Amino acid sequence: MGLGSIVGTGLFVSLGIAAGVVGDGILLALPLAALLALCNGLSSAQLAAAHPVSGGTYEYGYRVLNPVLGFSAGWMFLLAKGASAATAALGLAGYLLLVGGFEASRTLRVALAAGAVLLLTVLLLGGIRRTNRANILIVGITLAVLAWFLVMGLPEALRSLAEGAGGGSEPFDPFGSSPGALLHATALLFVAYTGYGRIATLGEEVRDPESTIPRAIWITLGVVALLYTAVAVVALGTLGASDFAELTRETAAPLQAAAALLEAPGLAFFVGVAAVTAMLGVLLNLILGLSRVALAMGRRSDLPPGLARVHSDSGTPRVATLTVGSVIFLLVLAGDVSLTWTFSAFTVLIYYGITNLAALRLPPEQRRYPRWIPATGLLGCLLLAFQVPVLVWATGTGILVAGLLARSLLRRGTAAR
Repeated sequence: MGLGSIVGTGLFVSLGIAAGVVGDGILLALPLAALLALCNGLSSAQLAAAHPVSGGTYEYGYRVLNPVLGFSAGWMFLLAKGASAATAALGLAGYLLLVGGFEASRTLRVALAAGAVLLLTVLLLGGIRRTNRANILIVGITLAVLAWFLVMGLPEALRSLAEGAGGGSEPFDPFGSSPGALLHATALLFVAYTGYGRIATLGEEVRDPESTIPRAIWITLGVVALLYTAVAVVALGTLGASDFAELTRETAAPLQAAAALLEAPGLAFFVGVAAVTAMLGVLLNLILGLSRVALAMGRRSDLPPGLARVHSDSGTPRVATLTVGSVIFLLVLAGDVSLTWTFSAFTVLIYYGITNLAALRLPPEQRRYPRWIPATGLLGCLLLAFQVPVLVWATGTGILVAGLLARSLLRRGTAAR
């Protein structure tokens, strides 16, 4: 379940985005992002154990901190995962175009991504849900193809990088980037590890959750960190950092280009298929999850109460699903995976900052890990959140303030009626 929640857009798209910021230093940014994700994952785990309810940090903020921070967490979650969903849709479109042999033009990619969002939104209105069996199938296909990709590319890539040359005859220099660029890339890659929160919500459904859930988080993040690093090594050794980043900007499908350079007939096609299935699952799961958070916030009047309506026949929150689908559709029209992913990085870091703050406020009898773990997570989130471009974090902060003002007006209007 952890692998299915994490492996997707982060692997197939975000590595190339980070390479455009920090170059070969991506191999340093990946473990830094994994360590921060581990702190946040353990904070989420002890909050889930103390408050085994749906809603994640939105609920923890309300119960442990205060309603303003609870709303802020829910609002940032919607923005973060909405931007992640738009990135997944654009990545899905990029890989699908290459698999089909079409030119990966920006216009066609945006149109196809927007169409995918509309189609999945309509399907979800009918009550279709992604099952765990589908999750297992998607993860199985993805990991099998990636294993083939690594077997074919890793030996030669390691040899090339050991000799100090990346793909395209670029000099390999993982320590050549500035601290600011390294932190910026770490912020972008942190989003690639998120999804572990879904593990933390299973406290009521597993045996011995006090040990099972932390172990699952440790193992999942360890496996994902190794997988990301190995794939990054192949991409750097095959394409070089600059081509890796450029292909991400132009096609949103860089790993297929790397696979095409390896001497393995059919590998590029199957990498594209694996990417399409993984990101289709991510997009479906995000629309489903976001609509339910919007439903919960509507019930509390943190968002318009109409979002809390549930259709009697399908049991689906149709207004919330349509609203979420519309927002993702608009974000897709930006057409830039770097922009949508960077915005997701800022908002999700604020979200997990609130998670760690809530974990710090747990009473001693509910605390399962030392206080330095959520403290480290909180400081790391706040530091990295403001390493993204000023325009991104300023826009994100402005939208947060606007959300708080709108919430205040909405609640006043509800109280007046």
